[in-house]
Formats: sequence, C-alpha cells, structure tokens
Amino acid sequence: MKEQINLKSVATGPDGMDARQTLKRVREQVHHLIERQYRILNSDILPVLDRHGIRFLRRTNWNDVQRAWIKNFFLCEVMPVLTPIGLDPSHPFPRVLNKSLNFAVDLVGKDAFGRNSAKAIVQAPRVLPRTILLPSEISGCAHGFVFLSSILHAHVGELFGGMEVLSCHQFRVTRNSNLFVDEEEVKNLRISLQGELPQRHFGNAVRLEITDNCSPQVATYLLQQFELGQDDLYRVDGPVNLVRLMGIPDQVARDDLKFPVFAAGIPSDLLKKGADMFKSHPQKRCTAASPFSVVQTCY
Repeated sequence: MKEQINLKSVATGPDGMDARQTLKRVREQVHHLIERQYRILNSDILPVLDRHGIRFLRRTNWNDVQRAWIKNFFLCEVMPVLTPIGLDPSHPFPRVLNKSLNFAVDLVGKDAFGRNSAKAIVQAPRVLPRTILLPSEISGCAHGFVFLSSILHAHVGELFGGMEVLSCHQFRVTRNSNLFVDEEEVKNLRISLQGELPQRHFGNAVRLEITDNCSPQVATYLLQQFELGQDDLYRVDGPVNLVRLMGIPDQVARDDLKFPVFAAGIPSDLLKKGADMFKSHPQKRCTAASPFSVVQTCY
C-alpha cells in the first residue's frame, strides 16, 4: 500500500477505498492488535508463568548475586560480539537490518579518541539469544529468564569508556521485503534473484517499534532517520519482538503446561470398508496413527 501511495496510484479496491484510506484503516487495526498482544502478555501470561516458577527477572529487581552473574555473562558472551556505532558527521546513521534488535543510546562526554558523540547505535547480532536462562541457584526459581534487552540496558555503559550514558532505548524497524524482479524482462531469473535477495533486509522502512518509555526526542529522531511519520510509530509495553519468546517452551521441561502433542491419524469410522468420510464422527479419538491424516478434524 505504501508503494501504491508513493506511485500516486488512484486505484480503489472492492470497498471503494484507495491505498491511503486502506492504510489508515490497517494502522488502526494493527495498533489495536499490538496493544492487545502486550496486554495479554503482561496481565495474563507472565503472572501465570510466575506462579509456576517461570519468571522473567526485571533489572530493577536483581539482587547482588544475580547482578554479578549477569554482568559476567555480558562481559564474556555479549560484549565481544557487539559493535557500537557512534554517530557524528563522519559516521552517519547505520543501515539497520529488517526486524533486528537495536538500541539508541544518548551520550555525553568524549570517547577514547577525544571525539564528542551525542548519540550511538548498538546493534544486537541475531546470534545472541533474546532470553537468557539463569542457573536455578542464581535465579531463585525453577526457571528464571532475563531479557537480552535488560542486560544491554544495564551494561551499555561498558561499551563507551569515558562517556556517560544518559538513556538507552530499544527499537526495531520493519522494512519492505518485496522482491522487485520483472520475470518477463530479465534474461536470467536465478541471477536476478541472487542480486535482489541480499537487499531484502534493507528495503524502505514501513514501521518503527519502540518501547513505551522512549522519549519523544529519540522517537522523533528515529522516525526522521527512517523517513517515517508519526502514524508509523508503534509503542510497546515490553520487548519489541515477541516472536523470540517462542523458544521459551523448549527450555522449560514442563509438559503439563504445554498443549498435548497432536498425533495425526485416521478416525476409526474411516477404517471400515466403504466408509463415508462426510459421515464420520471427528469427536472419536484416532485409533490408527498415520503419517497422512485423511481428516484433519481428528482430536
């Protein structure tokens, strides 16, 4: 839709709305969905997990033992793979990867080379896990996790020796990842795709996600860098990428809290000769496992 708007398209859909009107309606729905996602996470999911001994430790509540373990983890596992970028006339805003975790840092003072850098960007490599499981004797519970963003917030000052960190805010930008290849014009589709695929992570920005405590000044600065408007800004009450939480169940050995494994099979009614699949009863349990599920409504 943004491409249509940029091309000044006047085409309308079946509902009679053009791309600009449709995009406005989409934004309204997306803002509502995101607000509901984080409300469910903070009000429902996290409190229930906490009662079962699965906790996400916030940095404001770390005790001395946890703080020492986390600092050592940062120095040994996180800091060596980070490359902070100080922003100045000779170091412009970096090309941020699509949907990557980044931090905008406000600084005061001079770095080790005597340069003044009021702002810096820290990009978190994808190789780093977004949630870190602490030993139970350190966390004080069966399964204690710490967000990578919390660790970086607590120790980002280690990356800027001699400078004072005024603020640190995580953000994520979503880019247009469409491939612009005209199959009728190109002579070799494979070579053309090879040239387009590396650029998918650097398409035009379409959405900026920041935390709800990010200052208006930082939010405006980031919007300007990505050439986005206020309507493209999404403030979230938690980590900017909830998809990374999908790995938590694999680190917690609590099958009683997980959905039962679905074993595809054939309903017993269909095992009879001449059975009619439209008259079978899906409420009956499967009696024969099969790699090919004839009826997907088998429970």
